[in-house]
Amino acid sequence: MTSLITSTTILPAERRDITLQTSDGLSLVGELSLPLEGAPVATAVFFHPLPTAGGFMDSHVIRKAAWRLPALAQLAVLRFNFRGVSSPRGTSEGQFGNGDDERMDLEAAVAFVRQEGLPNPWLIGWSFGTEVILKHARDHVGEIAGVILLSPPLHRTTDDELTRWADVSIPVVALVPEFDDYLKPAEAAKRFAPAPTVEIVAGEGAKHLWVGEKYTYFVLNEITKRLNPAASPLSESWPA
Repeated sequence: MTSLITSTTILPAERRDITLQTSDGLSLVGELSLPLEGAPVATAVFFHPLPTAGGFMDSHVIRKAAWRLPALAQLAVLRFNFRGVSSPRGTSEGQFGNGDDERMDLEAAVAFVRQEGLPNPWLIGWSFGTEVILKHARDHVGEIAGVILLSPPLHRTTDDELTRWADVSIPVVALVPEFDDYLKPAEAAKRFAPAPTVEIVAGEGAKHLWVGEKYTYFVLNEITKRLNPAASPLSESWPA
């Protein structure tokens, strides 16, 4: 007997609180979720939306990824609060860096993945998190398997920064909502022109925040297609 996975379903996983240490001496709070059985196939490292607009490690798509993907897709999920951000897990030290100081937060996450020996890390940003990745992750391409950008606004990312991604050999995928508040698919195609290898996938009917289980499923399944294709399409139910 199975039951439908809903917005409140928490599937089995090994979950532990973790702390990331930045090069400027800050402690960032986070969580690592691992499959209960067997080693993870790949690692999803999440960078959350804009802190000054309420973004944190529990923003709904990221929270549901941690609740579902270890069990459904055999993935490790790392999520954390950027500097100065609070959630039920706790508060990360420091203060909002407008996407600049967060470079050191990204570096700390990549270093944690390396130290833990987590496999095939993909950096997955949502909104502000995409800006942090595009601005600062290019120098870490040799350490990561790919990049996924959810609702990239491209407010803080310059054309010069995008151009640096033009020659990368890893996949870079942008999931762009059809009705995004900041950057719709046609506009995204123009803005990403300096990095023509970026794959743009339109989220039909979706808005910037991917509200609704239909759109959460779309995002998590697109992530799974890249990180563990054998687990896609994701199941929408679980043994009761």
